[in-house]
Amino acid sequence: MKHVFIIGSKGIPAKYGGFETFVDELTKRKVNGDITYHVSCMGENNEEFYYNNARCFNVKVPNAGSAKAVLYDILSIQECIKYIKDNKLSNCIVYILACRIGPFFSKYRKELNRLGAKVWVNPDGHEWKRSKWNYWIRQYWKVSERLMVKHANLLVCDSKGIETYIKDDYSNYSPKTTFIAYGADVTVSPLNDNDEKILNWFKKHELTSKEYYLIVGRFVPENNYELVIREFMKSKSKKDLVIISNIEKNEFYSQLLQNTKFDQDKRIKFVGTVYDQDLLKKIRELAYGYFHGHEVGGTNPSLLEALASTKVNLLLDVVFNKEVGSNGALYFSKGSGNLASLIDNTDQMTSATVEELGIKARKRILDEYSWDKIVSEYEAQFTM
Repeated sequence: MKHVFIIGSKGIPAKYGGFETFVDELTKRKVNGDITYHVSCMGENNEEFYYNNARCFNVKVPNAGSAKAVLYDILSIQECIKYIKDNKLSNCIVYILACRIGPFFSKYRKELNRLGAKVWVNPDGHEWKRSKWNYWIRQYWKVSERLMVKHANLLVCDSKGIETYIKDDYSNYSPKTTFIAYGADVTVSPLNDNDEKILNWFKKHELTSKEYYLIVGRFVPENNYELVIREFMKSKSKKDLVIISNIEKNEFYSQLLQNTKFDQDKRIKFVGTVYDQDLLKKIRELAYGYFHGHEVGGTNPSLLEALASTKVNLLLDVVFNKEVGSNGALYFSKGSGNLASLIDNTDQMTSATVEELGIKARKRILDEYSWDKIVSEYEAQFTM
């Protein structure tokens, strides 16, 4: 029996973001009966429970502000070590999602290796580039990433671009890497086009099927909202630009409004968040096009969801996005007028061209990013 301990997500059942969804899908779709999963969950107690036939163990973490996630990972890895010792397990894998505990990592990796366990790390994206962190936190992230790359037994990269970066920037450590992508849900929304939910949502926001472009994602500067909004305002499009994101108490929103005066363009609509996943999928399916301006990190879950559901996808031309979208998307640069021109041309596409793009986009997901494929690759790697 191979025991795989997964730490670094907030836990399952998934209520949060990409790592939580990954762990949920990995455990739910498990095929290999020789694997037992142990999942760390951030909780209010230290109890155990089972979900998707995985042993889940809560880790209660003191509120340590921005250091809470670091402390959570440390307490989780300590709990893994204790469990392996108490149960005399061997040949285990401890899989750490993200590079938060670099300064403390070598000590725990050595202890786990002495117990016969291997320690894997998913380096995630370029967390040290994210604008939400101040200078000192970004410096910590970079140092932490370096130390975890240096000491990991294996680095599992969910993007070929990230794998190349790890191999090039840390070549002096000769890191051992493998590529396994993030996955996507390839099912269609159970709602039909005339479902009351979608019709009410359209009515509330004065929208019409196939007459809007869409953005879904975290409302942060590195996702290039300002670029997309400025270029959309320059375009001649008669369609709307719908932005689904949490903008409450967001300083960036006020700054963006001041810089662009987007409130003077009635096509641009901030509509808040949509937590109903069936409704969100239907909103994606009925959009004319999707904008993806992310430039930090590896394989982005919202991009995979867009390619699976929306026929026309316009992506910022960076290596991570091109790796995923390939020939199933259109690409824009940061040059003034580039995206505005692409929007105008996209509005004039024939229905046949739109359909062809949609088929290529969905094929990218079915061929390379389906959860069943991803889970199969993980199980093969875990049992090698």
